Amino acid sequence: MVNFKPTDEQELIRETMAGFAREVLRRHGREADERNEVPDEVVQRGWELGLVQAAIPEAFGGYGDSYSALTGALLIEELAYGDAALALHLLAPRLLTVPLIALGNEAQRARWLPGFAGSEFRAGTAAFLEPRWDFDPTSLATRAERRGTEYVLSGQKCLVPLASDAQAILVYATASDGLAAFVVERGSAGLTVGEREKNMGIKALATYPLGFEQVRVPAENRVGGAGADLQRLVDASRVAIAALAVGLSRAAFDYARDYAKERRAFGVAIAQKQAVAFKLANMAIEIDAMRLLAWEAAWKLDRGEAATRESVLAKDYASRTALSITDDAVQVLGGHGYIREHPVELWLRNARGLTTFDGLAIV
Repeated sequence: MVNFKPTDEQELIRETMAGFAREVLRRHGREADERNEVPDEVVQRGWELGLVQAAIPEAFGGYGDSYSALTGALLIEELAYGDAALALHLLAPRLLTVPLIALGNEAQRARWLPGFAGSEFRAGTAAFLEPRWDFDPTSLATRAERRGTEYVLSGQKCLVPLASDAQAILVYATASDGLAAFVVERGSAGLTVGEREKNMGIKALATYPLGFEQVRVPAENRVGGAGADLQRLVDASRVAIAALAVGLSRAAFDYARDYAKERRAFGVAIAQKQAVAFKLANMAIEIDAMRLLAWEAAWKLDRGEAATRESVLAKDYASRTALSITDDAVQVLGGHGYIREHPVELWLRNARGLTTFDGLAIV
């Protein structure tokens, strides 16, 4: 029987994240967007919540909590409700640590996880998306060729969060036996980090293009070794983007609803006008549908079941619907939706890229 009722522990986590999102992320979201950077105060306070350290085993300095994709979906939704760009910045190190926890061997965990269990934020990231119009997550153009005790990586990546500061990057590539992931350390010969990308949305999140020109990586840096089930990581990433879309959409809906209750036209609140009321009702319906799709995929991941179909449906539906919902929020506010005194235009810009955000977060 399917049961999505959160446990007491999950409810506590959600409440904690919700409070942080309202009190910190929402308050700093506009400034971060305008300045194209994340305030140090936000980074440190977010790190102290244990977003990364919680799932790291105690043997490597973490809290040793059990991994749960559903818990990840819950916390990502709440953080995105505050601000999606700040949420993605705080969650970026999980792009490296979660795969290591899930698939890494003891040597790999011992080498890289302790650095993320400290009291100060440490940048980590993953490179998945590629700058190709025909990008196919099942057949990456970045190649990994085995040569003796090494792999040689060649290709290009884009939209890689925090790449300029990360000491280690998890790079996804196509090997002779299928999809593979390698930990590439900063300063590796042939690895180039381009100039920071200028994005329409999520402007506070620093993303970069990467180039790999015959980058040599020791074979022991291949996460999980040959035959590892990396599809589960791809699925977990899709669930994360779906959850991000839910939180972003909730923020837009709540703001538009409250505005419609207060804004009066012809003597009544515009929320009482059928055109506005029906629009708000449809937004609420879509948000619940998005959330349930994300939860179903996360639930199957937690049960160890195949979740590719569910994760694809969740990400595709949620990313497209979030754009529609944020656009509707702008419409509810009318002319006020277009100006920066209200956050709905920011949320619309952030939602615009969700359909292409493969690999930017992971539950």
